[in-house]
Order: sequence, then structure tokens, then C-alpha cells
Amino acid sequence: MTTLMWFQAIGILLVFLVFVGLMMTRKLPTILALPLMAVLFALIAGVPFMSDDPETATIAKTILADGSMRLSGAIAGLVFGAWFGQVLNKVGITKSIIRKAAELAGDKPVLIAVLFFATGSIIFSAASGLGMVILVGTIVIPIMLTAGISQFVASIVVLSSVGVGVLFNVSNWAVYVDVLGLSVAAIADYTLVAALPLIFISLAMIVFYIKKDGKGRRAWAMPKATGGEGKKVPTIALISPIVPVVLVFAFKIDIVPAVVIGALVTILLTLPKRPIHVLSSALVEGIQDVAGAMALMIGIGILLNSVMAPQVSSLISPLIEAVLPTSPIMYILFFTLLSPLAIYRGPLNVWGLGSGIAALFVSAGMTPIAAMLALRVVSNVQAVSDPTNSHNVWVADFTKSDINEILKKTLPWMMVAVLVSMVIGAFMVF
Repeated sequence: MTTLMWFQAIGILLVFLVFVGLMMTRKLPTILALPLMAVLFALIAGVPFMSDDPETATIAKTILADGSMRLSGAIAGLVFGAWFGQVLNKVGITKSIIRKAAELAGDKPVLIAVLFFATGSIIFSAASGLGMVILVGTIVIPIMLTAGISQFVASIVVLSSVGVGVLFNVSNWAVYVDVLGLSVAAIADYTLVAALPLIFISLAMIVFYIKKDGKGRRAWAMPKATGGEGKKVPTIALISPIVPVVLVFAFKIDIVPAVVIGALVTILLTLPKRPIHVLSSALVEGIQDVAGAMALMIGIGILLNSVMAPQVSSLISPLIEAVLPTSPIMYILFFTLLSPLAIYRGPLNVWGLGSGIAALFVSAGMTPIAAMLALRVVSNVQAVSDPTNSHNVWVADFTKSDINEILKKTLPWMMVAVLVSMVIGAFMVF
């Protein structure tokens, strides 16, 4: 690299660090930070704004226009996933699953927490947006507090179930399809590597803190949980949330058709009075639920096209190659020790800078499977512990818990889950 190129690379690195700081301190929302950072990267690297040569990467066409459409497949998956979640909500399946779990658990705190962890994981595997977290949380958290579970433990039960559910939520997989060019089947094959350690470590964490914290305050009566239309939901209909997951895992069906089939199966099993209204209103409300995430994906796509532009990648690639893990041991240590960089919208956060970093890892020589697995594993830290998550903020506020205490107490456990997954994964991808 020439002296000028080194100055340009340092400039890009400084912009990166400044914007990470702005996002961490919440001075600039990620939704604006990502496209702004993309444009600044391009300007520093000398990418022209426009060009008469269609082969030349430009800010206007390559980064802004094409970048905004880069994750269109992922956005479609997100919309259909949110639609499915609203269908489950409207026909009463979500509340019925929670009520069944509460009835099974009785007044045993550990059993209640474990069952709600399992219940939340199933529900969030179908829909994991903030709206669904609020819906589930406002029902299960009062039940847990009434059973004597502490506010903190009630919080981590919900947050841990979000983390597990996200891994099985097939609508989220489209990000890896679009960013790394992987098939849905390939992503499915490695899901348990990320999920099983998280499930067992989360259960251990929940039981540990229940035993450690003792009884919490008994407050709030158990809310009434009814079907979406005041109608009893058939027991067989409770399998609806896992239908898309089964279709993707067992039959290798693509994400959107799997979700559509799941929604139709839900309607057939519950037979609501106005099925067309349920489907149409669920789509509108589902889009409202994920509007912020859709905008974030547009920003991620713009950033991806920026870092992959030849002018930018030629500056960043040498830096990435210098730190790229090339052996199983380095792969394990690199992503385990740096897994906290997935929080605060950091460089290993797939919903922030991580997608661009992953693309650069692949261009520098890492296999797409290895990059995908590493990002999915470290995302467990982000899903459960990250104080910048909207669902973490809501849960902490609803339970009157300290959001930074949740970070401090869950982060070590999540890093252990990352370590176990990385050890297993390293022998599969190297």
C-alpha cells in the first residue's frame, strides 16, 4: 500500500471508531449512522459520486441506489415473519401457549421460569420483534413476579428466550443469504451449533440466579389470557409457531413460502370468524412492527456496498487480512474474546457493522460458512445482553431492573455459550 492509501485506511478506521462511539453513547441512531458511515468511507476512498462508465463503482448508483436494495430478500423475509407473528397473536395462539405453560408450572418458581423460557423461545422463533416481546412480557413477567421470582430473573427469562427464538426464526436467516450468498439449507445445518449451548447455558443461568436471589416480591395478579377473538384455541393449533421452522429444517423450503404455509396452517387450525380480515390486518400491523428493522436493513445494505466497492475494499482488506483467524484455535479465541463487540452496535453485530465485516472476512479468505457461524454465535451476546436492544430497554423498564446490571450479570454466561459453540463449530468449518 502507498502512503496515501495508508492515510485513507487510517481515515476510514477513525470514521469507524467515531461512529461506533456515537452509536454506543446513543448520540446518533444506528439507522442514520450506517448510511452516513457508508458515504464517508466512499468519499475517503475516492469513490466518485457519479460516472458515465457503468462499470465504475459510484456513490449514487452502487452505494445508495443498489445498496438500498441489497438486502431486499432479507427485508421480504422480515415482513413475512412479522405478518406470521401477528396472525398467531390475532387468533389467540400466543396467549394460549403462555396460559398452558402457566397451568403446567403451578406455583413452582424454577418450573415456571423454565417453562416460560421454553414457551418464549417457541413464540419468538415465529416472531421476535419488539411488539411480540411486549405482548409476551406483559403476560409472563407478572406471573413470574407473583410466583416470587425476582425482577432480574424475570428479565433474563424473557431476554434469553428472545436469544434462542431469534436463532430459529427463519425470517432472520435471509440476512446471511443476502450478505454471504449461502443457501437456507446450509444455514439450517449449523443452527443447532449456535442454539444448543445457548439453551443449556441460559437454563443454568436462570436456575443459578433463582437459587442465588431467593424470593422476589410478590406483585401483580396473573392477567387473563384469552384467544384473540375470545374463542378457545384448539390444542392442535399450538403447533403453529414451529410449522415454518419444521418446513425449513426438514423439507429445505425457502423462508417466505415456509412462513406463508405456516400462516395458512394457523388459519385452518383455528378457523377464525373473519380469516381474510385476520390475514390482511396482520400484514399491515406486522409491517408497522418491523418498520425500524427494515430501515436498518436498508442502511446495512448501503454499508455493505460501500465496504465492498473496489476503492474501499482495497484499503480495508489488508487490515482485515492482518487479523483474520486462520486456524481452529485462533478462530475460537478470536470470536470468543471479541464477542462483546457484538453489543452497542459494534463491529461483530450483524444488525450493525458486522455484515460488512463478515463480507470482508470472506473476501479476505474465510469461508462463508465460517463467517456465518461466527456471526450467529456472537449474536447470542447481542440478543441477550445488549443495552441498546429495544427489547432489553423495554424489559428492564417493565421489571424496574437496571439495564446495565442485566449486561454485567448475563455477559459472562453468554461468553461461555459462545466459547462452547465456537469449539464445536471450529471442528466443523476448518
